[in-house]
Amino acid sequence: MTIQQLRYVIKIVECGSITEAARQLFISQPSLSAAVKELETELGIEIFHRTTRGITLSADGTEFLSYARQILEQTQLLEQRYLNKKPSKQLCSVSTQHYAFAVNAFVNLISGIDANEYEFTLRETRTYEIIEDVANFRSEIGIIYFSGFNERVMQKLLKENHLIFHPLFEASPHVFISSSHPLAGEESVTLEDLDDYPFLAFEQGTYNSFYFSEEILSTAPHKKTIHVSDRATLFNLLIGLNGYTICSGVLNSNLNGDNIVSVKLETNEWMRVGFICGNKVHLSSMARGYIAELKKLIAENGFTLLS
Repeated sequence: MTIQQLRYVIKIVECGSITEAARQLFISQPSLSAAVKELETELGIEIFHRTTRGITLSADGTEFLSYARQILEQTQLLEQRYLNKKPSKQLCSVSTQHYAFAVNAFVNLISGIDANEYEFTLRETRTYEIIEDVANFRSEIGIIYFSGFNERVMQKLLKENHLIFHPLFEASPHVFISSSHPLAGEESVTLEDLDDYPFLAFEQGTYNSFYFSEEILSTAPHKKTIHVSDRATLFNLLIGLNGYTICSGVLNSNLNGDNIVSVKLETNEWMRVGFICGNKVHLSSMARGYIAELKKLIAENGFTLLS
């Protein structure tokens, strides 16, 4: 087993195909395939499942990948310390539901990095696609929430994809509304109070299910509903149409300004927000740093961190 073979495996996972990985590595596809096959033979495991539709990581491959990433991180540190090599490009990829605090933590992570080069990816996307991203290693971690309504279904889906949910904090549902909204000065509101205003929700595409909704109480009736695909559009509609959306209540004025306010929603429901990752995965230092920034922001907003 060589460091080069570990790099090959990681590149294949990043690219999602041997053909693209070979192109980026500037070697032939047969040479890359042979190197990986030789590694599998040496270790006595199958790292990739190969089909006519492409390749996917096996269960053994998932575990192997987490160790390979750790070894390469340590190798890079040794090379920088003793060979004066230029630090390799910092990498981190996160998929998340549409949370302002997730973006804010990303900003803080990148702002604190002392690196000449980096390549980060932040995907604000649909719930099912977050699970797919993490399961297929397009992202190291994903940010989602559980509620009393969706927890059983979500846990089943995570288990099927060999993922685990790590809770960060629990929150009572709030609504985001414009600071000029007629209800903006209230300490709390009910769904009945909001009945005449447009309800804004993130559309979930092909996998449109109440269980995948980003908004808690998704089965509650709404006279007016507008589905959107991005957070900027949602905030513009909150302001322009006096709309509302249901959320955890964590809002950062540094990124979102003072045009949006959070008001508590009167309900017995709860939201438990956390991150998902592979159940046998050892996270990279950048992913661990991102989680640390998340926890810092959550604590600063007055929430109790869950272990």
